Amino acid sequence: MSKIHFIGIGGIGVSALAKFYLEKNWQVFGSDACPSKIIDDLEKRGAEVLIGQREENIKDFDLVVFSPAVREDNPELKRAREKGIRTLSYPQALGELTKEYFTIAVSGTHGKSTTTAMLGLILIKAGLDPTVIVGTKLKEFNDSNYRGGKSKYLVIEACEHEASFLNYWPRIIIVTNIEADHLDYYGSLDNVKKSFKEFVSRLKPGGVLIKRDDVEIDFSDTIEFSLEEKELLNNVLKIPGEHNILDALAALKTARVLGVDDKISLEALSQFAGSWRRFEITELPEFVLIDDYAHHPTEIEATLKAAREKYPDKKIYCVFQPHQYQRTQLLFDDFVSAFKNSLNEGLIDKLFLLDVYDVKGREGSGEEREYNSEKLAEAVKARRIDAESLRKELEGGEVVIMMGAGDIYNVSEELKNACIVQGN
Repeated sequence: MSKIHFIGIGGIGVSALAKFYLEKNWQVFGSDACPSKIIDDLEKRGAEVLIGQREENIKDFDLVVFSPAVREDNPELKRAREKGIRTLSYPQALGELTKEYFTIAVSGTHGKSTTTAMLGLILIKAGLDPTVIVGTKLKEFNDSNYRGGKSKYLVIEACEHEASFLNYWPRIIIVTNIEADHLDYYGSLDNVKKSFKEFVSRLKPGGVLIKRDDVEIDFSDTIEFSLEEKELLNNVLKIPGEHNILDALAALKTARVLGVDDKISLEALSQFAGSWRRFEITELPEFVLIDDYAHHPTEIEATLKAAREKYPDKKIYCVFQPHQYQRTQLLFDDFVSAFKNSLNEGLIDKLFLLDVYDVKGREGSGEEREYNSEKLAEAVKARRIDAESLRKELEGGEVVIMMGAGDIYNVSEELKNACIVQGN
């Protein structure tokens, strides 16, 4: 039996790939810096996971796959290379799979996870039995980020971070949108656009590009979608927001390319209740809690508009955790504009900021650290707050949106547990 080891196995993408190999009857090993629910699930499926990364964790493996967050001086990665074991990054390993399947890659600055989930569920309902690798957890996949299928179809979330998607070779590419992000790597929006164009250029004759109408990329066989077509989804979606309408349109247009009848697609979309940390609603006795992954200014405004659309008469409090000092610095003016607009337009009633989530291995120690939560709070007239103080601010009856791509979901769990204890 072949053996594979994952460095950083608890990551949302890497863990999905580990589940793929478990399903293919490989012996799966892995390591991560700390325990998590994702690791608990992997162990239940049969993976052997060690907490802590040490060179002695590397045995006689056939393949070692490492998370993009793993640095070159990682002791396990160094040891694997010293032993002559084949090593691949997560994007490289996933890229090899894309050559073996009819791959549909969902790319874009925003909306990748939701579009991937929607399309996966449509193809399942249509009987196409796809394999799906998505950057969130779905209730329809038993709270998993992976669904194994027996057909030729593979649906993946194709992230542009550090041009990871250039490792993939899909037959269909979806581009939901293109905006300035990951500027610590790209440097400018023009470079972001160039990378997306290079990705699309990998489509071979017979391939299809499905893109939002304002995405400036050309390909011989292109299908566009826009909000002008939203009547196709009248009273279909359970989840609010124009951004979700656009994601659904992308999934619908892709399903048409694969010969799926709109009736099947619309039925699947009508049953989609959202995914983990994507406008995830929990009704608590004292207030409504919404967990959301938004961490880019455009995503923030779209999510807050959706919240006001769903709760027009309630007080809405936003608790935001900035993700990375560099992102906060590079998009600082956009964050200020997004939050000022949201406050001035009445999308939210109060704004609170948690400390910046510091991503290990991806942050410098220079002037970007001046762009912290205090600086952002001052610019938008918000309040910096910690988890312990947050609950004291709640009066009861509010909608509380916990927003960010870091570990803010732990604060959400604390709030939920506090409500449960008090309720008992």
